[in-house]
Parts: sequence; C-alpha cells; structure tokens
Amino acid sequence: MDWLTDPDIWIGFLTLLALEIVLGIDNLVFLSILSGKLPAGQQARARQIGLGLALIMRILLLLTLSWIIRLTAPLFTLIGHEISGRDLILILGGLFLLGKSTYEIHDRLEGESGHASARVAASFGAVIVQIVALDAVFSLDSVITAVGMVDQVGVMVAAVVAAVAIMMVAAGPISVFVDRYPTIKMLALSFLLMIGLTLLLDGFDVHIPKGYVYFAMAFSLLVELLNLRVRARSAAPVHFHQRYETDSGDGSSERAPSTRAAQPQPPSDDQ
Repeated sequence: MDWLTDPDIWIGFLTLLALEIVLGIDNLVFLSILSGKLPAGQQARARQIGLGLALIMRILLLLTLSWIIRLTAPLFTLIGHEISGRDLILILGGLFLLGKSTYEIHDRLEGESGHASARVAASFGAVIVQIVALDAVFSLDSVITAVGMVDQVGVMVAAVVAAVAIMMVAAGPISVFVDRYPTIKMLALSFLLMIGLTLLLDGFDVHIPKGYVYFAMAFSLLVELLNLRVRARSAAPVHFHQRYETDSGDGSSERAPSTRAAQPQPPSDDQ
C-alpha cells in the first residue's frame, strides 16, 4: 500500500487523467456524430455503449502492451543499440504519437473544414460497428500515451477507467469547455509530441526523468490558464477547422453543434 503515499504516482495519475479526458474529446465528437444518425430514443444508449466498448478495448490493450513491454531480450541491433521487444514498442509508439499529434495539429489549423462523415445505414447495429472501428483507433492513441506517462499498470488502468467514467457523466460540459477554449486542445497535442519524444528516446535507452515532463506540462498549463484569464474579455477565441459535419439526411450536411464563437468579420466598406 506504499503507493497511496507516493506523490509521484498521484501526480502521474492526475496528469494522465487530465490528458485522457482532453484527448478523448475527439472520441466524444465522433460518437455524437455517429449516434446522431439514430432515432432520438437510441442516441444516448449508443453513446454509452460506445464509451463502454472504448473502455474495454483500452484496458485489454493496456494489459497486452504491459506484457509485451516486459520483453527485454535483444531482438536485433539498430544504430549500435540492442533493440528488445520493449524497446521496439516504445520506439514505434513514440513515432506514432509524434506523427499523430503533428497530423492533428495540421488538421486543426490547415486542414479541410466541414466534410460530412461517412454515411451508414440508419440501424443501431451498423452505427455500433462503426463506433467500434473508431474506438480501436482512439484506444491505440490513448494506451500509448498512458504507457509513456506512467510505469505502473494499475495507475494506467485507473486513469483510463476514471477518464471514461467522467466522460460518460460529463460529456456535454467537457466538450463545451474544450470547444470554447480550443487552445487547451492544442496544448494537449503539444504534450503528445513531448510524450512521443520521451518514448522514442526511452526505446534507445535515453531516459528522461518523468518529473521533468510533469513540471513542463504543469508550467505550460499554468501559463495557458493565465492567458485565458487575461484574454477572456479582450480577444476573440481561436477557430479550429472542424473535420466532420453531421449528415442532415437530405443529401446536405450541417456542421456539428458547437459552442465556439464565430470568427470576427472584417469591417465592411461603409463602416
């Protein structure tokens, strides 16, 4: 029971919990879009089932990766370093996070905005199948982030379970907050870049103490919260590209509901 009094474990748990919640917003957005294809009476049930499946998939992946990461026997040599199964998972996971976070940052700032989500038959089973496919992608992202943040499997599982439970209860308010302050989302993506780099270096036996990583994240978050407070009344919010729209059913598409403020319009000639 020594872990109960270990501050490093609690800091890792809370940091991972916050990251899992913020990075899970995309999952919630896609779930709301897909469940929106169903009759109103089935939408809440589809969202709950989708989040439940995401939780099960993430725990199974965590347990699998945690077993694989214990494989320390060298498999081959790369750039003068002996690479084991653990090292290979860390290197591939780090590259995945670096590529994924870079793609997401580009997609939010430079990507297309407003193409409709793929059509599926308006049946409960078809929507659940597509939710499972999306959960597989988001679960991989979530699990690799967890592996890069903490070392204890129990802490990883606890943070993932708590994050999904919070999203089940407070999906609406969380989505509204991140949608209102999209720089929080961008900060989380920058954290993914840092975690990806630490995973990559760890795969080559270059270990960065996690305390440094936690401090950098906490300091960046503090600065951003001060920015939000200072600029709350004086600056227009950042407007990110929205990747998906809901399907209105008549061949046209509508933007997914958003609380994001509209972009300020340039003054007209007569002003």
